[in-house]
Amino acid sequence: MSANLRATAATLCYQVVDQGKSLSDVLPKAQLLFINPADKALLQEMCFGLMRQLPQLDFVCQQLMSKPLVKQLRPLQFLIYLGIYQLKFLRIPDHAAVGETVEAARYLKGQSMTKLINGVLRSVQRQPELFEFADAPLSVQTNHPSWLVQALQQAYPQQWLEIIAANQQKAPLWLRVNTKRCSVEKFTADLTAMEIGFSQPVPEMPQAILLDKACDVTILPGYVWGFFAVQDLAAQYAAVFLAPENGELILDACCAPGGKTGHLLELAPEARVLALDKDPARLVRVRENLARLGHEAIIKAADAAEPGQWWDGQLFDRILLDVPCSATGVIRRHPDIRWLRKKPDIAALALLQQQILAAVWPTLKPGGVLLYATCSVLPEENQLQVQRFLDAQPDAQAIPLRASHTASEWQLFPGQSQADGFFYAKLQKKAIA
Repeated sequence: MSANLRATAATLCYQVVDQGKSLSDVLPKAQLLFINPADKALLQEMCFGLMRQLPQLDFVCQQLMSKPLVKQLRPLQFLIYLGIYQLKFLRIPDHAAVGETVEAARYLKGQSMTKLINGVLRSVQRQPELFEFADAPLSVQTNHPSWLVQALQQAYPQQWLEIIAANQQKAPLWLRVNTKRCSVEKFTADLTAMEIGFSQPVPEMPQAILLDKACDVTILPGYVWGFFAVQDLAAQYAAVFLAPENGELILDACCAPGGKTGHLLELAPEARVLALDKDPARLVRVRENLARLGHEAIIKAADAAEPGQWWDGQLFDRILLDVPCSATGVIRRHPDIRWLRKKPDIAALALLQQQILAAVWPTLKPGGVLLYATCSVLPEENQLQVQRFLDAQPDAQAIPLRASHTASEWQLFPGQSQADGFFYAKLQKKAIA
């Protein structure tokens, strides 16, 4: 089973890097093949770890192999990366890491490669100097693609190293107490009774719970009854900034997986919320999440950029516009993003965001509020995007995110306040005189 697990991990990483598939899509399906929760967790750890360290693993391989494996042998190249990752980063005995990795080659029809794989891994054991990267390219030193390093350097000359360092860390587990179903006091008391360590590090948001250790959330108190939702701190600010009120008509465009939709309905249970997403498959999860939490919304599969498909002409009081983006702010949570995203994607995404923003703005009533959000750290998708819209839209004005603050925008970096990277901007449509 251990060898099969390693073969599965290598195959998944090959599918991400060479075939452009997302770990979010392929990993959960692969985990169903394993019964033991520890095996499921190890599979994720191996895939996530390989994605984080890929340039350095490849750099080591280049020094030990005359040429990389290609074509039908390509998954075996990722198996070698995986073997090196185990030796250097996991608490797995060396003999097990080497033996199980060599054995895993047989599951990948690579019997003829076992000698090569064993030789590479034995060399890694004997030569710790292979992991000295001071003279390596910056992409290897940082474990990030060159285009992204350059973009971060240009945008944030003082903070780019901190952003990259945060991306290399494991993301913590944040919860949001569903106050419709359970008080914060009861939920925290239940956590204490189960001896589950936690903190509430943001005084202004007591419902935001940070667990000391990640765990299977289905074992936490009240999961079945919807006492909480899994949601990063950065994402929890969306509903707080939008500040929905009972009786209002609210649009949650690009709503999947529904975490922000649920939060809006917790803050304003009597609001009418239209939740849109272009992908009908993703709306299945939205319905499941809202049902568990005890919320109801109008859910439609439609493209936010095409209001003719979904808008009945009734103007919205508030709009949450969490647009598709590069997701460069959540790389620590989804480490494969750095290999799935390419430089040309940013311009294409910025254009799509521009189109969606322009399309939904007419559906907002005069005096209404739109909150623009991304989980990106790139200015092209954030500050520059909003400024472009304000320059082109005479009836749009920036307003403070909260009454207690003067800023109308906020760029949150990954790791800041132990949260994901996120961007918010709050816009209001000028009332007709």
